[in-house]
Amino acid sequence: MAYDFDLLVIGGGSGGITAARRAAGHGARVGLAEARQLGGTCVNRGCVPKKLMVYAAQFADQFAAASGYGWRVRDRQFDWSTLIAAIDQEVQRLNGVYQDLLDKSGVGILPHYARFVDGHTLSVGDATVTAAKILLATGGKPIRPDNIPGIEHAITSDDIFHLPQQPQRLVIIGGGYIGCEFASILKGLGTEVIQVIQDDKILSGFDDDLRSEIHQAMQQRGIKIVAQSENIAIAPAESGLTVTVTTQQGQEIILSNAVSLAATGRSSNVENLGLEKVGVAVKEGAIAVDTQYRTTVSHIFAIGDVINRVSLTPVAIREARLFADAEFGQQTSTLDYDTIPTAVFTTPEMGSVGLTEAKAAKTFGKDDIQTYCSRFQPLYHSLSDRETQGLIKLVVQKSTDRVLGAHMVGDHAAEIMQGVAIAVTMGATKADFDATLAIHPSTAEEFIGLG
Repeated sequence: MAYDFDLLVIGGGSGGITAARRAAGHGARVGLAEARQLGGTCVNRGCVPKKLMVYAAQFADQFAAASGYGWRVRDRQFDWSTLIAAIDQEVQRLNGVYQDLLDKSGVGILPHYARFVDGHTLSVGDATVTAAKILLATGGKPIRPDNIPGIEHAITSDDIFHLPQQPQRLVIIGGGYIGCEFASILKGLGTEVIQVIQDDKILSGFDDDLRSEIHQAMQQRGIKIVAQSENIAIAPAESGLTVTVTTQQGQEIILSNAVSLAATGRSSNVENLGLEKVGVAVKEGAIAVDTQYRTTVSHIFAIGDVINRVSLTPVAIREARLFADAEFGQQTSTLDYDTIPTAVFTTPEMGSVGLTEAKAAKTFGKDDIQTYCSRFQPLYHSLSDRETQGLIKLVVQKSTDRVLGAHMVGDHAAEIMQGVAIAVTMGATKADFDATLAIHPSTAEEFIGLG
């Protein structure tokens, strides 16, 4: 049978666009269906606009530090609408960049939702198209928990980029990286921030030492963290929302005149695709795939947030390349999900690669794990009145001396950890780290010679 496309990609985010271009580069006839803006969550509602907000929030600290270096900074004012307009303009520019890249690659863009009619046929807008292979790259979306009365009044992380006015008081529900990042951003921009979490500390799943460091630092910056929350209720009031929190200790906390942000996780976009018509299995809310990203239907594949392995943009991009190279370039490889570097853009920032201390101990045994941890005062803050410390940590396997994990809290953690991630991915040992000459004076040199 002759198909319209060798590959039809559903979803125009980072993973879908990468797969489409890569497959086209291998000579495949490729179509891409995307009803919304090109670039997906990362470009339009996630990484890029959020990081621009992070930069904006950091100016408050930079202005404060400048006086210690002899600068006079006067008339400091922040205008929310100017920032939002500038971010919107940059997002639109990136939408155009992606359009141009796809056009140059020869990928046919179908600006509509796609839904299965049968195994090889899809309804796309008012038309139907056929494809030999289909790739699902529909991403994810923020969710609102269904056990909080009045949660429909809360905004999500998608909405925060479109608020017409800066919130004067923001109540964030959730202690994950999204909630913590927006807590730091809005606090830096001048909003009063209260963060409500279920655990005793933020950032569950990350290394415990880093969690404690950032939890304490955020509180020192004036972010109020209400821990061990048990019951939450949201109700509209004359001015904003009223959020009532009952803790595990029975304490009732009433937060009034607020905007509430639900940052309690994300779910895979699996609805309205017609997966049930073709037998694509969904397990625990995500599309089930094998090591080659093949679903339960042999010619249908899935990558990125919709498979919910590690929901990060670089992971989706790498999965996309691996898929396209295997299916259209006869080049098979796999991704090591244990050495994926990541960052949390809180204030202070966190960077991490490899195993946490707890995961390493569980995997190799506690007796075979040695940790090296050091706190330090960044030179940058030596002339300011801020008592800011950083944290460096290495997790090492005793029997091999291999560095299993590297973790950092401090300024520019993401930039520093990218280089460290190369060493960890290559299997560097603690001796390799110590034999490397340090760049002095720098924060990164703290990784050298940890004892």
